[in-house]
Amino acid sequence: MNSPVRHLMQAGRLDRFFIDGKWVTPAGGERIEVVCPSTEGRLCEIPLGNARDADRAVQAARNAFESWSTTSPQERAALLDRVHALMVDRAERFAAALTMEMGAPISYARGTHVPLAAEHIRVARDNLANYPFRFQRGTTAVVREPIGVCALITPWNWPIYQITAKVGPALAAGCTVVVKPSELAPLSALLFAEVIADAGVPAGVFNLVNGTGVDVGASLASHPQVDMVSITGSTRAGVLVAQAAAPSVKRVAQELGGKSPNVVLPDADLPRAISLGVAAAFRNMGQSCSAPTRLIVPRNVLDEANELAVAATGQMIVGDPFADATTHGPLANRAQFGRVQQMIEAGIDEGAKLIVGGLGRPPGFSSGFYARPTIFSDVRTDMTIAQQEIFGPVLAILPYDTVDEAIAIANDTVYGLGAHVQGTNKALVRAAAARIRSGQVHLNYPAWDPQAPFGGYKQSGNGREYGIEGMEEYMEVKSILGYYD
Repeated sequence: MNSPVRHLMQAGRLDRFFIDGKWVTPAGGERIEVVCPSTEGRLCEIPLGNARDADRAVQAARNAFESWSTTSPQERAALLDRVHALMVDRAERFAAALTMEMGAPISYARGTHVPLAAEHIRVARDNLANYPFRFQRGTTAVVREPIGVCALITPWNWPIYQITAKVGPALAAGCTVVVKPSELAPLSALLFAEVIADAGVPAGVFNLVNGTGVDVGASLASHPQVDMVSITGSTRAGVLVAQAAAPSVKRVAQELGGKSPNVVLPDADLPRAISLGVAAAFRNMGQSCSAPTRLIVPRNVLDEANELAVAATGQMIVGDPFADATTHGPLANRAQFGRVQQMIEAGIDEGAKLIVGGLGRPPGFSSGFYARPTIFSDVRTDMTIAQQEIFGPVLAILPYDTVDEAIAIANDTVYGLGAHVQGTNKALVRAAAARIRSGQVHLNYPAWDPQAPFGGYKQSGNGREYGIEGMEEYMEVKSILGYYD
């Protein structure tokens, strides 16, 4: 397999940022080591940006905004089409980068991470075709215009997927962008900058600066020439960005933490509900903000649910992420491995019933950030593992006696990003979904829908991504009265 690190190094990209259509030397000299999570070995080093790099990128985006914002939807769609085609053509390179930088099994990177990331670009292109940027309301013209320069701060758990989920609709709307990817998983972002350049996106429309949230992220959030910040990350990070952005009164869109419930109604097909529920909770090694990590089941079938859940973990193959047979690789970084171990220990200490997994690495592993797929049962809502986001392969099974109690448990969280409901009576499933305070609710494990708006209630954030609503986040509304007189 061709190493993305070797490719980026030979192309002279690893030591550069992409600003104003050029690969430029960073202003400062600080660097960080990029670690391979499966070996704990050094992959490479990258430079970290500072406020001067952020300002340079913002100025490039500001200078490009006037011309880019006046391009036609057809022009922007044609460019997005080229970006999409190049992503598809380079899918294997992207997949290898993801496996190296954050430990996604190569089969999952190929089958999910990369194709779904490309879908965000395709959807943004398609949504431009018939979008009413201006429509009539009486004698008034209601116009949607691009908001301006957008700072896009993306995480390490779905690196390229979250970049395209923001860049696609932002460019489609006519905005220019500065991307700050996670410094822990920067390789796929650099590959995407290459795609942008090779697709012929005009200079300054897309800019990329690597760096920490404390330095580059804060500089972008507070920058007076940035009109909007979109961040995907922890609730803590979202709060800090909002605070930094407040003095300049810029728009902030936040896709933050989650503790998503999966309500199994009494009439559900229990084997299907439990096996697919475990798979959903542990996808991407549990490192998904919307993962349904609270499985809420009728008390009278708790023992059977426990057996089915344990059996489901037995189908998982935790191992070398470059092996085709591996279904679950390591956690993405050392800090997250430590966090997961602490949360498993909290579950044990607070008296939850450990039915599979536990502390430490799986058998056969003495290194790498590998965690054991872990399930606790008889979990109470006041336990730490029922309230705090873990972001790893840890599932809590909570029993209930009535559907009203199940809904109460589902809503007993500061988060509200995703939710699931399982049942055979569609009317009852829909009724339960209507009562859950969450930005998305999945009924009976439907297929992923890139047009479905995604975002949170409560401390899961504000704003929406994906689909038409995702593009509209990057627009202002202007009313021109008397336009149709």
